[in-house]
Amino acid sequence: MWCTLYMFQICFVLLSLLAVLLLVSNIHLVEHINHRRGLEPEWTNMYGDTTRLLSPVSRKHFCDYQHQTLSQSEQEEQKSLLKALEWPAPPHGKVIFLRSTDAAHSHFVILQSQSRFKVGDAMEVLVRMRDFEGNPKQYGGDYLQARIHTPLLKAGAVGKVLDHKNGFYSVFFTLLWPGSVTVSLTLVHPSEAIQVLQHLREQKSDRVYFKSLFRSGNTSETKMCNVCLPAKAPVCNFTDLKTGEPWFCYKPDKLHCTNRVNHAKGGYLKNLLTFHENMFFQSGVNIKVPILASGPDTVTVHPWKVKDKPLLRSSKFLPAGYYYRDQWMSGRSIVWQFDKPSDITDCLQGKVVHLFGDSTIRQWFEYLTEFVPELKPFDLGSPKNVGPFLSVDVDHNIMLKFRCHGPPIRFSTVSSNELRYIANELDGIVGGQNTVIAITIWSHFSTFPVEVYIRRLRNIRAAVQRLLERSPNTAIIIRSANVQELGPEVSLFNSDWFSLQLDTVMRSMFAGLHIQIVDAWEMSLAHYLPHALHPDRVIVKNQIDEFLSFVCPN
Repeated sequence: MWCTLYMFQICFVLLSLLAVLLLVSNIHLVEHINHRRGLEPEWTNMYGDTTRLLSPVSRKHFCDYQHQTLSQSEQEEQKSLLKALEWPAPPHGKVIFLRSTDAAHSHFVILQSQSRFKVGDAMEVLVRMRDFEGNPKQYGGDYLQARIHTPLLKAGAVGKVLDHKNGFYSVFFTLLWPGSVTVSLTLVHPSEAIQVLQHLREQKSDRVYFKSLFRSGNTSETKMCNVCLPAKAPVCNFTDLKTGEPWFCYKPDKLHCTNRVNHAKGGYLKNLLTFHENMFFQSGVNIKVPILASGPDTVTVHPWKVKDKPLLRSSKFLPAGYYYRDQWMSGRSIVWQFDKPSDITDCLQGKVVHLFGDSTIRQWFEYLTEFVPELKPFDLGSPKNVGPFLSVDVDHNIMLKFRCHGPPIRFSTVSSNELRYIANELDGIVGGQNTVIAITIWSHFSTFPVEVYIRRLRNIRAAVQRLLERSPNTAIIIRSANVQELGPEVSLFNSDWFSLQLDTVMRSMFAGLHIQIVDAWEMSLAHYLPHALHPDRVIVKNQIDEFLSFVCPN
């Protein structure tokens, strides 16, 4: 009896020790940390669960956007947005290069080009696409950009392209100024290239990769990060606790997740395409190449007279605005010309201006700081081109701020402490008639599935709505995406087609809100200067003029 009890006690002690060892082991496997509450962001073993804020993570990838829980209305909205983005694809799958669209064999005609056009008239152009063998295309899906322009007047406007999905395209213009007006059409990508871009967006979202430095004392490690990571090793889960925005880094071998120091762009994956696919991405062949007219490409537009029928009587498309003598004339509201620094000072006096987003809205900060001598940069010790940045005009009580949006962002190096999500920043702003907010967010999302972008905008929109509810007089302006120069490599990461799709989502999701949009898309496409990710100063000046006209409409 005594021996039996003794043996039982020994077994109990051994089992207790074993339990302690297992507990210690598990503690080393799971670190529940929250950087906002002084704890470390949770990292997950490749077979473990994520935090309570995330839906179950795929065993193949840590991809929270694929598992997010949406309300009924959010599901319906996302479904509607994705439906609106559907793009015609070649009907027979892969197409050989010679059967793909060739701009050199294609042409357009101006319908009724002999008519007497007047300012305000609509003009229609018919485009016929052919392949490299000269055969008519029987399906659509080509991405075209269209504009009309008068170089002597430095005038220009965009047109609307309608795909008939049979190789024919109609382009609609509204004639907005008198004189000799020329039509220019560009094949940005053939439909066969769009099919490749769609595949890359859905299947190769890691083609831009990111990294973070982890450091403690003399020990440092650099690990790969992204919205999605293959589950080949434990990860640090840096998902934002308030917005639920997902972000993961592989866990350092020797350090903790709390030892993260910074975020940076890692690089771009190479050799993404097959030899056959590469044929669809050739500069001067099928990337942003002109389509010529088979007849006249120019019409004469006569001035509108009072006795004529009402202006814009039959137009199927009205652009957001147009250029005339290098000045943007908005079709929605008056755009004042802020040609002198004092004009800007008078508008912004007593105001705090927050600029949130990427480097294309950082251009606004740089323009305003350079153009207005009284706006003095305040050195925050931030890395060049990264921020955050601050300029102050003490005499006129103006504060101008720039902060980049949270990851994914392809900046050189951003301190972990400065990685902020726009929605959270908006929630920290009181707002009011002396608060101005400008937002742009698009370029750094071009490589990800659209659901990632929809989620980000959903969070920002909700924060905008909360801000407007507590401070209805807050001025909120969104800068749209813009077109840019494309080559074979850039097309795979930042094609205008990616940007167009994101821009379509943004306009739809913010429709109906008490906000204004600076149409940087049309302002960059309608201008005569070459396309650029960071538009030329004259284009930025026109963006600023419209932005300030929204802030100071009177």
